[in-house]
Parts: sequence; C-alpha cells; structure tokens
Amino acid sequence: MPKLLYAIENVITQMSDTEEKPKDQQPKGVFSNLMAEGDWLYSKAEYKKAISSYASALAIKPEDKTCYVGRSRCYLMIGQPQNALKDAEASLKEDKFFFKGLYQKAEALFCMGEFEFALVFYHRGKKLRPQMQEFRLGIQKAQEAIENSVGSPSVKLKIEGDLTFLQKDQENTQPIAAIQNLTKQKKKTTQKIPKSEKTTKQLLGEFYTDKKYLENLLKDEDLVKGKTKGGERLQDVIHGYLSYIDSCTEFRTQEKATGAQEKERKESQDSKRRKDAPLEPAPLLLESLDNIDAALTCGNTEGGLKKAQELMKTVQGWSEKEVPNKKEVLANLHSCIGNALMDLGDMDKAIQHHQKDLELAKECELPDAMCRALENIGRVYAQFGRFTQAIEFWEKVIPLTHGGLEQTWLFHEIGWCHLKLDRHQDARDYGVRSVAAANEIADEKWQMNANVLVAQSELKLGNFESSVSHFETALTQAKLQDDSSAMNAIQKALDEAKQHFPQ
Repeated sequence: MPKLLYAIENVITQMSDTEEKPKDQQPKGVFSNLMAEGDWLYSKAEYKKAISSYASALAIKPEDKTCYVGRSRCYLMIGQPQNALKDAEASLKEDKFFFKGLYQKAEALFCMGEFEFALVFYHRGKKLRPQMQEFRLGIQKAQEAIENSVGSPSVKLKIEGDLTFLQKDQENTQPIAAIQNLTKQKKKTTQKIPKSEKTTKQLLGEFYTDKKYLENLLKDEDLVKGKTKGGERLQDVIHGYLSYIDSCTEFRTQEKATGAQEKERKESQDSKRRKDAPLEPAPLLLESLDNIDAALTCGNTEGGLKKAQELMKTVQGWSEKEVPNKKEVLANLHSCIGNALMDLGDMDKAIQHHQKDLELAKECELPDAMCRALENIGRVYAQFGRFTQAIEFWEKVIPLTHGGLEQTWLFHEIGWCHLKLDRHQDARDYGVRSVAAANEIADEKWQMNANVLVAQSELKLGNFESSVSHFETALTQAKLQDDSSAMNAIQKALDEAKQHFPQ
C-alpha cells in the first residue's frame, strides 16, 4: 500500500494539534482533521475506526464525495459491500464522472458478484482516466469472472429496475460491446434456442418493459434522428441498449439450459459418491481457490484463512500423480495464508508461510512466484517496523521486475524504509528512481507518492529548494486526482519547507 501519509506523518500530527480556531472557522479545520485521521486509520488497517472518522466528517460536510469514497473502501475491507456500494453511489450523486467514485462502485459491485455491472463501471472509469492501472486490472478481473460464470448456475446475471444505470451518452458504447463480445464467445459453442415473446418476458422480468419501450421509441422517426449531447445518434444508442438486452436474454436462456445439465451432473456425482467413488481433485481445487479468493478480496480475512488452511491439509494428502503441480498449488496457498496472517497481525507465522512459498518457488523454478514471495516478506517486515529486513528482501526483487507499476511501487517502498531509518541520501535516490518509473507509466497517484518521498528526503538533507519543488509537483498531482486529504497534508508540508527556503 502507498505510504503517502506515513511519509508525512509529522505534518498530520501537527494538523491534529493545531490551536483552537474561532467558531466561524472551526468546522473547516475539524473536517480536514477528521478526513486526515480517517485516511491515516485506513492505512493502519483500523477500518472500523476509520469509518467512524469519516462518518464524523460527513456530519460536518455531508456532500463531500472524497469522504464517501474513503468510507466505502473501509466497508469493503470489513466485508460489507452493500454499504460500500451505497457510499460509492453517494459520491457520484453530484458528479457522475468522479473517477474515484466510479472505481469504488465497480469494486463494490464486483465483491457483490455483479460482474457484468462492475465491468461497465471499470470501462467507464478507464475512458475517463486511461492511465490508471486500477481500471485496467479491474476490467481484466471482471472479464475473467464473467467468462468463468457463463454456463455456471452459481453466478446469475441480476437485472432489476430500469435502464438508468446506463447513462444515455457516448461513454456506454465500449462497456456494452465488451459484455456482448464476452457472451458471444461462449454462445458460439451453444445451440441457439428460439425465443418466443412469452419466453423473453419470463426471462427478462421487469426488464421486458424497458425492451418494449425502446422498441416503441424506434418507431418515432423524428425522435431517432436526433443526437445526444455527446454527438451520438439517438437511434444508435437505442439499438445499443436493445442489443445489450438481447445478450441478457441469451445469457439467461443459456443459463437455464446449462442449469438443467448441471442438475443432471450433480445427480450423477451424488450417485458416484454413494458408491464411495473418490472425488476428483481438480474440480474441488478450483472451487476452493475461488472461494478463498472471494473471501480475501471482500475483506473476510478470517474466513479466507480458514478455507486456505483446510484446503492445504487436503492438498497435502494428494499424490503428485493426482495433482501434477502440487508444489505450485501449495506455494500459492502458503502465500494466501501468509497474507491473511499479516492482516491479522501475526508477523512470525506470516513470515514462516511466505518463506515456505519462497522455498517452493525456488524448487520449482518459478520466477514470478519468487518475486511474489520476496515482496510479501518485505511487506510483513515493513508493516511491523523491521525496515532493514524489508529493504534486504525487496532489493532482491529488483532484478526480477520488468518495470511498470511493480518497479514504481518497489522503489518507493525501499526509499520509504530508508527514510524511516534516517538514511536520507538513500531515501532520496530511491525516490528519484520511483518518480522516473511512475512518469514512464503516467500514473498520477504514484507520481504524487514518489515526489513526496523525494521532497521529504531533500528537506532532511537541507536541500530546501529541491524539497519545495518536489512538494509543489506532488501538490499538482494531488489536485489532478481531486484528493482533498492529500492536498491538505502536502500543503502543510510545503508550507513547512518554505519556512526554510523563503521565495
């Protein structure tokens, strides 16, 4: 996780200890302090306390969209995606193009299993902020989830209400096309079942009314000749929505057909079990890994840990003939367990599991798994204040990385550890490398974090002019992201630096 607030922790402490302001100025200062406190608590994994801070801030300024996003993130981390979705939607109430709100809404929908709708909002955010890696990764995981769920009765496409979740403008063309392409790829292998009007109505439910309404709109020749404010022909927009509805119908038709097949398959499996036939490892393994990933992703750390430990015992009892990649599977499970234990505060056991992951990765000659294990060991040491050990393991990762976001993060974290150890020259050097890597991928968030690290290091080294310059760059990046808490903290640090370097 980024350590922006860690890097300027002294500034934030000063913010909370400021003298009492006149009553007419107090609410604004109190709100900023509560926001900063919420962000700080989130970075320390104190999610329930952070929720309380954000709630107090919203009581003062109930329309603040960044505050809603902050609280939404916390709700996801404690396994409350419904509340996370409510806050994400509240952040979009006044500004439907607020990219942080769009990302948070997509994340909440994904954790709720609404993969199709999550994909829509990941695409919408990527169109607004194409340089943000989070949207690209979100699209990837949502597409994979949809592909895995097509033909599986365990994940259903829920269509409730009207079409208002799709804004009537140009931005929806890409998400709709993405969903259509995914469903079409699977439909090629399935026999198409003719749809009667009655069947369509049963499949779509309330959505059927929207379909008829759009079809009637197409009959109005004067209306369909018009254009949206985005410049797209209204006729094309309506056809796009109708195509989406058709894909939903096909999805449900296929799901209904495969549901019968699945029922038959399960009955057959039950019959085999009654005959004491052994369960195939592969299906159990895939299902269990999916359940573990879902639990950990949605903040159910203890549940995910328990599932991973149970699965490890099962896998250890299998032979390599039954599971040819047994060691690789065990390495992944050690990684999952280690991460869960770190979140729960058990450093020693977390290190043990990540070390085992590293041993298996080396034994199987898996470079990516080695990189993963080394990074995780470094994270554990850093989280518990053992910065020298964190640096030792993270520096081993550098030759294994291939640039991009991973290198940006790695240089920043190593530099931050040096800063905590008062090795200001090394902190600055790694900060400069992080800035360069962030600039290469045009990631505004990491450009901001890296510049703050350089600025803090230069301030400690007495290079006040350079410190002011990097703080100003970081402040510009914070403004581009509309991150009010970061702007406040950086501005405080900048003011402090300027006291040493008056202009």
